[in-house]
Amino acid sequence: MAGVAKLFNGNILDKSNRIIDLNDEKYQGKIIGLYFSAHWCPPCRSFTPILTEFYNKYSEEKKFEIIFLSSDNDEESFNEYYKEMPWLTLDFKEREKKDELDQKFQIDGIPTLILLDGNTANILCHDARQEIQFYDKQGNQFPWDRSQKTNKSSRSCICC
Repeated sequence: MAGVAKLFNGNILDKSNRIIDLNDEKYQGKIIGLYFSAHWCPPCRSFTPILTEFYNKYSEEKKFEIIFLSSDNDEESFNEYYKEMPWLTLDFKEREKKDELDQKFQIDGIPTLILLDGNTANILCHDARQEIQFYDKQGNQFPWDRSQKTNKSSRSCICC
């Protein structure tokens, strides 16, 4: 999974704060969701439980993992919000890496969920939030071939 692993330089943590190696065999062939969100954003707080339910039901079957990229203003808020999530996270201390990824993926608002091919880091879907929340709640068309960013914004909070 050199593609996505290269994006993070080993700064991904699991729920126990252990560093995760995205090059590990168990991540091979997975689709990786980058979840840009924040504790202070009401639409994020509404979408996170929906995403959690989708992840718990379908992550194994659909071979996908999520990495949380926080737009929180402080580590305490990040920690409180991350408790609600069952997936991986970018270390909160890696603010420069988070900003770099915001720029790379043109994040202009949150919540945003982008799906990447884990092996190549190519974008598969630029707005998976819309699919999960409104259009394909069971993920029948997952990973939704929508690699192009549209002019229609589903973002509700301005960030970055």
